[in-house]
Amino acid sequence: MTKLSLGRFVFIGYVVLVLLFLILPVLIVLPMSFSDSRFLSFPPSSFSFRWYEAFFGSPGWMAAARTSLIVAFATALIATPIGVAAAYAINCSTHRLMRYLKIVLLLPLIVPIIIVATGVFFIYALSGMLYTIPGLIMADVMLALPYVITAVTAGLHGFDQTQEMVARSLGMNRFRSFMTVTLPQIMPSVVTGAIFAFIQALDETMVALFISGGQNQTLTVRMFTALRDEIDPTIAAISTLLTATSFALVMLMVMARQRSPA
Repeated sequence: MTKLSLGRFVFIGYVVLVLLFLILPVLIVLPMSFSDSRFLSFPPSSFSFRWYEAFFGSPGWMAAARTSLIVAFATALIATPIGVAAAYAINCSTHRLMRYLKIVLLLPLIVPIIIVATGVFFIYALSGMLYTIPGLIMADVMLALPYVITAVTAGLHGFDQTQEMVARSLGMNRFRSFMTVTLPQIMPSVVTGAIFAFIQALDETMVALFISGGQNQTLTVRMFTALRDEIDPTIAAISTLLTATSFALVMLMVMARQRSPA
């Protein structure tokens, strides 16, 4: 075996081990969610849909799921157009201030999330927005913008800007040329950004722990509380549902990119 083939074998083995390490929690939680036991056990002694029925039959869990879905959909709807506009401005402008603007918009990815959560909490405490859905949406939009900007910026880098310039030279204004020429060609990147924004808002926990509560408690916060008070097997069922949702959305994103024009 040559050194090149040996190195390739070691690299592939390392990648497989990393993937197994990342997937292992899912492979454990999935069968546990179908357990009939009152407590979490692996492997399960018997299988049933008991904990899925407990989740869908619980008004408390359903209220938390409803709040999370409302916040996630609203976050995607708001963060996507704002992120597209910001990415377009940053990509087209040659002013050096745009580089600093990009850094500011990407700060939620750089600053430790606990610091962000603490800052948001104190601002909301002063403004009276604690435990409100609009407050949750605003916080999640801030956290989702970096994902949208990064995805759309990547799409704009692969787009030939001269096509839009030709459209503008034929009489279109900038907005119309963007909507007619540019947006359809970067749509896979826009869809990617929207999906990441939705997943981020759906799975966000740390900031929600500080600013959500009462009737507007998110699903992840209720899960955290349930794990702290009592290890309820319903958590395994919810985790499986959230993982399946995220996986389905990522597959949708991959399909959108595969259908994008070369």
